[in-house]
Amino acid sequence: MPSELERFAKWLQQQVDDDARDAFFDPANFERLTNADAQAVFTGPCGDTMEIYLMLRDGLIDHASFMTDGCGPTIACGSMLTKLATGKTIDEAAAIEPQELRDALSGLPPENEHCADLAVITLRRALASTGDAPTEPAPTDG
Repeated sequence: MPSELERFAKWLQQQVDDDARDAFFDPANFERLTNADAQAVFTGPCGDTMEIYLMLRDGLIDHASFMTDGCGPTIACGSMLTKLATGKTIDEAAAIEPQELRDALSGLPPENEHCADLAVITLRRALASTGDAPTEPAPTDG
């Protein structure tokens, strides 16, 4: 019989898996914001384009949204990244790393790990458009 800890671990893994599946099949925040306080568009080496839109209030990201012409993993990355960024300060959001995004999605196939880089670079460029964040992200592997 599974222990209480094993049952909790199984339940927690199911929640993570559900969040990753929802980000792929029913993406959150998939919209263009016409009145965004900050935005950026970036096309990665793979040819996918990501757009990030941010609404700011009292020094925090009040709402983040995205659009992409990319594949399912790119959509999942945009969806999850907007969830991760919402409620954070500009500095906190700029500190999100591609690996943190991959982890939030319970990983990506090796051939799609670059999708997290695309999303994070676009977020950082949107943040830079506010004048309060670095303009270029640190290099990443993947």
